[in-house]
Amino acid sequence: MRLSRYFMPVLKETPAEAQIASHRYMLRAGMIKQSAAGIYNWLPLGLKVLRKIEQIVHEEQAKAGHIPILMSTVQSADLWRESGRYDAFGEEMLRISDRHGRDMLYGPTNEEAVTDIFRAHVNSYKDLPLTLYQIQWKFRDEIRPRFGVMRGREFLMKDGYNFDLTKEDALHAYNRHLVTYLRSYERMGLKAIPMRADGGAIGGDYTHEFLVLAQTGESEVFYDSQVTDLTFGDRKIDFDSVEECEAVLQEFTSRYARTDETHDEALFNEIPEERRATARGIEVGQIFYFGTKYSESMGATVVDADQKQVPVHMGSHGIGVSRLLGAIIESSHDDKGIIWPEGVTPFHVGIVNLKQGDDAADAACEDLYKAFVKAGLDPLYDDRKERAGGKFATMDLIGLPWRITVGPRGLKNGVVELTSRKTGESEELSPEAAIAKVVEIYAAH
Repeated sequence: MRLSRYFMPVLKETPAEAQIASHRYMLRAGMIKQSAAGIYNWLPLGLKVLRKIEQIVHEEQAKAGHIPILMSTVQSADLWRESGRYDAFGEEMLRISDRHGRDMLYGPTNEEAVTDIFRAHVNSYKDLPLTLYQIQWKFRDEIRPRFGVMRGREFLMKDGYNFDLTKEDALHAYNRHLVTYLRSYERMGLKAIPMRADGGAIGGDYTHEFLVLAQTGESEVFYDSQVTDLTFGDRKIDFDSVEECEAVLQEFTSRYARTDETHDEALFNEIPEERRATARGIEVGQIFYFGTKYSESMGATVVDADQKQVPVHMGSHGIGVSRLLGAIIESSHDDKGIIWPEGVTPFHVGIVNLKQGDDAADAACEDLYKAFVKAGLDPLYDDRKERAGGKFATMDLIGLPWRITVGPRGLKNGVVELTSRKTGESEELSPEAAIAKVVEIYAAH
């Protein structure tokens, strides 16, 4: 993309309502624009990152054999009355009526809707296990929406639901989801720690939240510092193997890590003092097993091998897709702007022309641009007739991992400058070598 043809309304001043880094930089970089309190329009740059995160989530769910669907955002209140949650959910639920006076709601979650789909089409244990998921917009009427997309009222969420014959099968689904989430977050450049949590309005005795440590986190967390050394890496997992998935769960949850809601001071004090850590955390996902809570109340049953009608065991599993943008920025930025990890960056590399209109510089930038496109990468070429300082400031603000600077002086020596946004380190390379290095970096992602 050529910046002169792109819609990226960068702001020089920080809006007064932006209190944290992610909100500040998302507004300044022209990624979002507020529509109403806690509701945002997604502009091109923000949408590109949102789609990158979605794609990672889809890919990791597919590896585990989970099947995508898309459920309606508006739901019938009758389904929620069946489950008993219509009155219990509270004022966060946006309740509405259609022109015929029927009670409706804008979905804050989809346990009822997906259970209704299941009971209409699945009758036999032979059709199990089954996991359905979607990435869809949700609405929860937060009393104090703040911090931009970190605590908005409208948000994009991946919500998945497993249906299994037994508790043991459902707990395997729980473990399987934990593995997919660990893989997803690491691909996004995040260290997300699974922590024992509270079931809340969803319910369930087995639940873990995934939290990213950040000063602006809304949750206080207590943990054994050894958990921050754990990484999933590129290991291969057989998702059908109960033993392999259980081993990952034990590896990542056996050390103490809890939110303030479930914190146990006595257990925490059993950890060696030098490893006891407290911090703030941003919740970016949660997994639940809640047994037959919804299947019994809504009649979601199957015929088992003994020809008996039995309720299925269920769980739900969510990732805050839009919230992840804020979490990534909170964990990866400096005083100049965003620092995108390679896995989610909106553009792979920025090309800065120091002297637009110079024949040699223009030609070299065009050659770089075409070479990256041919290699399957997505470059952003700043071809505006702006001062160099302004171009650098824009690139720092939007946070592309790599920048190539092209100027007449360097070209006389046959070199361009390749700069890492993360480290700030630069090196002079031939254009061909700079292209090859950037292509090699992304080949690893």
